[in-house]
Amino acid sequence: MPRGVSRGVVALLLSCALLLTTAACNDDTKSTGSAATPSASASFEQQKLAKTRFVANAGLAAGATYQWIVKPYRAGKFQKGADGRTFALVKAGLAGAFTYNRLKAALNNAKGDPLLSKAVAPLAAGIESLKDLGTKLRKGEVGAADVGAFESVINSVKDAGKSAGAEVVDQVPSTSQLGG
Repeated sequence: MPRGVSRGVVALLLSCALLLTTAACNDDTKSTGSAATPSASASFEQQKLAKTRFVANAGLAAGATYQWIVKPYRAGKFQKGADGRTFALVKAGLAGAFTYNRLKAALNNAKGDPLLSKAVAPLAAGIESLKDLGTKLRKGEVGAADVGAFESVINSVKDAGKSAGAEVVDQVPSTSQLGG
């Protein structure tokens, strides 16, 4: 009986090997074209992923803006003579650059979803206006209008996301995320 079992196992293994080698052999000269065209479910997943990435990037931008720019400004940390002013300005400068970077990424993510791209497209100029504010924050040349610009752009992005079904929630990034 053990000899019969071993013959059966060998026969099964050879059959599987034969099936696998014939299945692996494919005529490369024929092209069906189905591999290059995405299916409807694939495009749906890409759109869903685009919204998720948009929400994550916009949420990090909103969290950084509030935590390290708006909140310290309202607390008077950016005024001359304030305790911890230099450190607050450096963190605000990093947060400004981080916010600009995440908003640009969110804008690119929005392009993957038709409804979201229409809602966010008008905000591109506002996001671009934040480009040099990080440097201005680091140098201590920030005023109420600069902080207001950050708040305004963040609120516009949040509203655009909400209107497209992608509600943005503030997520405070870690200090290492700001620097990295």
